Amino acid sequence: MKLAVIADIHGNREAFAACLEHARERGAEHFALLGDYVGYGADPGWVIDRVRELVDAGARAVLGNHDLAVLEAPSPYMNPDARAVIAWTREELDEDQLALLGSLPDTESEGDCLFVHANAAAPRQWRYMHRAEDAARSLQATDASYVFCGHAHEPSAFRLSPDGGILHFKPGAGMSIHLTPGQRWLVVAGAAGQPRDGNPAASYVMFDRSAAMLTFHRVPYDHETAATKIMAAGLPYRLALRLIEGI
Repeated sequence: MKLAVIADIHGNREAFAACLEHARERGAEHFALLGDYVGYGADPGWVIDRVRELVDAGARAVLGNHDLAVLEAPSPYMNPDARAVIAWTREELDEDQLALLGSLPDTESEGDCLFVHANAAAPRQWRYMHRAEDAARSLQATDASYVFCGHAHEPSAFRLSPDGGILHFKPGAGMSIHLTPGQRWLVVAGAAGQPRDGNPAASYVMFDRSAAMLTFHRVPYDHETAATKIMAAGLPYRLALRLIEGI
């Protein structure tokens, strides 16, 4: 089975649509959605409606910190631009869309996989998986062989060996990693809707179970249209610029 893992869509219709099309063309049979469907982008309602369709078709989906902020209140640690978009987004969503966000769990499991927005050790503390020790703590909190998360907006992978050693990989576009039996992995899917690694192409991961293979995809999309929508909605210009520059 081929599983497409998509994180941090952030209201970016063009990026999400491009990732879904790309994954389906490559044989994706199932989807896991790792949160932050809203925030930053100008099409939160459209994104949530697509998430609902995927969940109804069997996809796994979890809650992200921006989703929670729309439901409750922004974290004091959110920057002013993010807080402004949260307030705008709350007014854009209807009751059914808010209810969909409110129904999402912090984590989902499927077989030997765990899906979470930020980390498995403390899902609502929203810690980033940047370092080996962060990944090790997250892996130690679960028996899952494969932990998939988002939040960091840059694709990466961590391998935990049986002897406790951990290696950090920074995959390039199109890179595939063969998963050796007996090793455990934490995989950061990158951001579909707001990449921050200097590459504006949308990011997602394909997990081919039968081949025991992870492939990190980058998908070019019409980021100029997505950026123009942000400006037309009166949202902070810097958020539009980030889509164009990928930072």
